[in-house]
Amino acid sequence: MQTDLQIVWEELEPSDFVKARIEREVSHLEKIFDRITSCKVFIQGPGHRHHQGGLYAVRVRLVLPHGKELVVARNPTADQSHQDAYVAIRDAFEAMRRQLKEYVDLRRDEPKQQFTQPHGVIDRLFEDKGYGFIRADDGREIYFHRNALISDDFAALRVGTEVDFSEEAGEQGPQASTVRAYGLSKR
Repeated sequence: MQTDLQIVWEELEPSDFVKARIEREVSHLEKIFDRITSCKVFIQGPGHRHHQGGLYAVRVRLVLPHGKELVVARNPTADQSHQDAYVAIRDAFEAMRRQLKEYVDLRRDEPKQQFTQPHGVIDRLFEDKGYGFIRADDGREIYFHRNALISDDFAALRVGTEVDFSEEAGEQGPQASTVRAYGLSKR
């Protein structure tokens, strides 16, 4: 597996078996498209949602070249099959495979063009609050949250660190949905 994989365990203890299942699913995605930049999987255990019958929720976020993102969320429904974590994972990745195949098919039909991700530097950091701002090359200020970092190493960021990012509209202006930092070193 070549994809940068991150698994976020919510209301659930990490499991080697579940992790292995997710890794297998990601390797299937890599067979469809071998240039996946990163994959972040959120798996939420039954936890305190007893009114939903102890069902698992799974979200999968793929980052592809040029800042393209694909997201799938499989939240508990009345479908009792999601009482099994493996079934919830299977369903989420099935949906992701369909999206990824559609993306690959659309790319085949597109004319080839050069595209570069927006670039900038870290301008301000609020480490205690888990967010900061990027000064884009065009001079704009872009908000980002620690969860947008591909490396998940927010503590290693410094003002002046170079980054590429994917931008989306946030509630209070532009925000980075994905941030890739260059030249990080541990503090």
